[in-house]
Amino acid sequence: MILKTVIAVVFITLISMASSALGEEADPILGLWNTPENKSKIEIFKCANKYCGRIAHLKEPNYPPDDKEGMAGQLKVDRNNPNSALRTRPLLGLQLMEGFIHSAGNVWEGGMIYDPDNGKRYRCKMTLSSPNRLDVRGFIGFSLIGRTSIWTR
Repeated sequence: MILKTVIAVVFITLISMASSALGEEADPILGLWNTPENKSKIEIFKCANKYCGRIAHLKEPNYPPDDKEGMAGQLKVDRNNPNSALRTRPLLGLQLMEGFIHSAGNVWEGGMIYDPDNGKRYRCKMTLSSPNRLDVRGFIGFSLIGRTSIWTR
């Protein structure tokens, strides 16, 4: 009886490990990514059964001394948001990506990305072109009309 229990526990453990390994195939995009010119680091993480992203680090977290909107030295906020109630939320920690699904191979799509520089949301897809390079394409309508930003580890 004890031998059967031990075999069952080992079997369940092996199945659990195998299913975990299979689930990780879609997770190479998880972690921190540097945006162009290292202006910020975006953390891509799982949210429910999809992928999301938030600003984890800002190279310059405060507004410069010559800020034209009178916020010199203050922490950067989402001041370009079209919703005035959201304009005081800090950029650091702001979730700006949501809803991505691993579709096939090295592509995640079906998500949205928010650009705090202009306060607009775009449809988006991400392509992992190498373990340390993520091509993030924001677009309106279909992906031919858009812009690709290259993020690196």
